[in-house]
Amino acid sequence: METMMEIAVVLAVLNSVVLIFLLALYGNIARKTKAGYSVGLMIFAAFLLAQNLATVLSYAMMAPFFEPQALPFLSAISALEFAGLIVLAKITF
Repeated sequence: METMMEIAVVLAVLNSVVLIFLLALYGNIARKTKAGYSVGLMIFAAFLLAQNLATVLSYAMMAPFFEPQALPFLSAISALEFAGLIVLAKITF
């Protein structure tokens, strides 16, 4: 696996870790406040987590089929998502 693909996979795994944290955090908020908004955020985080886990699986299994020119874009997408999730976690926590 090429270095840029490895970076994309690691970032997608990190995104999943942050999403698990956010899912637990939103769950605690929903349990304490009974707010529907927090339940909606939990559902959003769960779907985004499923998407990230599918991304990790597809990147790992399909790595030989990606052209080298596409790899920086895959890494950039994961990096931007990671940055957004970190900001969201910081604001929420």
